[in-house]
Amino acid sequence: MGNVVVQQFVSVDGFAANDRGEFDILEGLDGDSSDFDRSNLGWIEQAGAIVLAARTYEMFVAYWPTPVAVHEVVAPSINALPKHVFSRTLTSAPWGSFNEAAIESGELTDVIPKIQASTDGDLIIWGSLTLTDDLFRAGLVDVVRLVVAPVAIGTGRAVFPADVGTLPLRLRNTTRFSAGLVELEYAVGQRTAPR
Repeated sequence: MGNVVVQQFVSVDGFAANDRGEFDILEGLDGDSSDFDRSNLGWIEQAGAIVLAARTYEMFVAYWPTPVAVHEVVAPSINALPKHVFSRTLTSAPWGSFNEAAIESGELTDVIPKIQASTDGDLIIWGSLTLTDDLFRAGLVDVVRLVVAPVAIGTGRAVFPADVGTLPLRLRNTTRFSAGLVELEYAVGQRTAPR
């Protein structure tokens, strides 16, 4: 049984999406980020499954299993991993010519441990900010990997929910990549609820 790992790309001022909820932090990234892609591939290849919310699933399925992503070094691994999509409205979640994602609609505190128990390797969560907010609140996140991009956007959607209270993080690793990317990996401790 692996960890629940949230990996988010963030601005240096801590936002994972702009104030319209759009992910555009990496637009205009100056330089080659292939060293990050290779490093991320090594981690993804050790993972057991991907967990997404419906909106992030819709963005991902429009890109990763299509010919547009054929040049992406991580695409084969992303496409091959089992996927779970949390949605109360979707009835199916196809993934191009690859295996369909499983639809999950139950309570996170029930479903996530079941997925973990049936999966060898970590569960990766990308984007899916409402879902990750709920995972943080429920104390279900084991590891946070923040990939900091060299841009400040001033306002937007934070990585952590405002009502999470105090969430202690223990730095496990720091890696600097070209194009100004820095990945900070933290183990997540037990949160203290807000007063």
